[in-house]
Amino acid sequence: MDQAIILAGGQGKRMHAPIPKPMFKVLGEPMLEWVLGACEQAAVARICVVTGYESEQIKTYLGSRCETAYQAERLGTGHAVMQALDFLKQDMEGNTLVLCGDAPFIDAETIRDSLVRHIAEHNAATVITANVAQPFGYGRILRTDSGIAGIVEEKDATPEQRAITEINSGCYWFRTADLIDLLGKITNNNAQKEYYLTDTIAIALESGRRAGAYCSKNPDVVLGANDRKGLLALNEAARHAVLNKHMANGVGFVCTDGIIIERSVRIGEGTEILPGTILRGKTVIGTNCVIGPNCVIENTEIGDDVMLNSVQAYDSRIDSDVKMGPFVHIRPNSHICSGAAIGDFVEIKNSEVGEGTAIAHLAYIGDSDVGKHVNIGCGCVTVNFDGVKKSRCEIGDHAFIGCNTNLIAPVKLGKDCYTAAGTTVTADIPDYALAIDRGTLQVKEGYTLRKFAKK
Repeated sequence: MDQAIILAGGQGKRMHAPIPKPMFKVLGEPMLEWVLGACEQAAVARICVVTGYESEQIKTYLGSRCETAYQAERLGTGHAVMQALDFLKQDMEGNTLVLCGDAPFIDAETIRDSLVRHIAEHNAATVITANVAQPFGYGRILRTDSGIAGIVEEKDATPEQRAITEINSGCYWFRTADLIDLLGKITNNNAQKEYYLTDTIAIALESGRRAGAYCSKNPDVVLGANDRKGLLALNEAARHAVLNKHMANGVGFVCTDGIIIERSVRIGEGTEILPGTILRGKTVIGTNCVIGPNCVIENTEIGDDVMLNSVQAYDSRIDSDVKMGPFVHIRPNSHICSGAAIGDFVEIKNSEVGEGTAIAHLAYIGDSDVGKHVNIGCGCVTVNFDGVKKSRCEIGDHAFIGCNTNLIAPVKLGKDCYTAAGTTVTADIPDYALAIDRGTLQVKEGYTLRKFAKK
C-alpha cells in the first residue's frame, strides 16, 4: 500500500505569529490543506502528518482525517520522518511519499507520475525535482546515465554545479522498507547537529541501491515560504494560476487589481469579474454575470445574468436576473429569487425575497418571507428581535410597503395590501387592506420662539 508522511512541525519564526508554519493560508486555505488535498486526489491510501510547534492546532484542524506523529524537538527533516516509524512499520510492503507541509503547490499529477517512475525504475528512493530559471539557494540534482549521483547544496556546489537548474523539491518517494533502513543509518555529524533526509540518497547509493529523480512538469512544486514576503509570493502565484484557469474557461477580467478567487470557486463562461472582488469557499456563479467592483461573495450560489455591485453575500442563494447594489449585505440563509432588484444600503438576513420584488434602498429585511412583486420603500424595517427571541414576518404577493414602515414580528401581511408611510404594524393585515398608523399630529405654534427666548 502506498502512503505519505507530511512534515508539518515547523514554527516559522520569521512569520511572527503563534501558529505552525503549514497553517498559514494561501488563497484562504492552510498550506497543509493544499498538500493533503493533493495526496487525496492522487489516491494515496494512508497519510501521517508529523506535528511539532503548537501541534494541537494542527491536530484540531485534522480531526480524524489522518494519523499524526509528534516531533518534540526540531532536529532536521530526517529526524521528523523518524517520528513516524510506527506509522511506517504498519505497512512495509509498498512505497512512502515524504512531503513538506509548507510547500503547497505539489499536485496530484506529479505524485502519481513520480510513483510510476519510482516503481518502473526499481528505485529505493526517487527525488521529485523541478527545472527553475533561478535555482539559487536550492540543492542541485547530480544526474548519471543510470539515475542520480546525489544532491549538492548551494554552499557546497562548484561553479559548474551551480549552473544546474534542476533542483530538489524536498519531496521523495521511498520503498517503505528501504526508508526504514536508511533512517537508521543517517547521523547528525554536521554543523547544525541535525538529521537530514537528503542524506538517505547518498547512503542508498553507497549501499548499492538505486536512486532516481522525477522532474515535475510543474516548476512551482519547489516553492515554499519562510517569511511573510515568501507567503505573499505564494499567494500571488496561486492567485494568478486561478485567474488564468478561469480566463481559459471564458471568464472575463478588465483588470485583475484586488481580485482574489479561491480555487474551490466555480464561474460560468461569459461572466465578468470586476476589480476588488473576493470570491471564497464553495461559491458558484452562473453565466453572463457581472460581479463587482468590490464584492465579497462566500459560499453563495448565484444564477445566470446577475449583476452585483459592491455586494457582500454569505451562505446564500441568488437566482438568475437579479440586480443588486451598491452597498448591499446578504447575510446567511437568504434566498433572493429571480428578477428581484435590491438597491443601495439594504441588508437581508435569513429571508426569502420573492420573484420580481424591489427593495430600493435603506431597508432591513430579517427573518422574513417576502412574496412576489412586492415593493418595499425606503427606510423599512422588519423588527425581528424583541430582546429575547427572533420572530418572522410574512409579506404577501404584490404588497406595497410604504417608506419608514416598521413590521413588528411576528406579523403577516396579506396579498396586495398596502402600508402607509410611517406606519408601525403590530397585527396581521388582511388581503387588499391599507394599514395606517400615524397617531395624531400635534402642532405647537411659537415653540421655537419661546425656546430660544429662554436663552
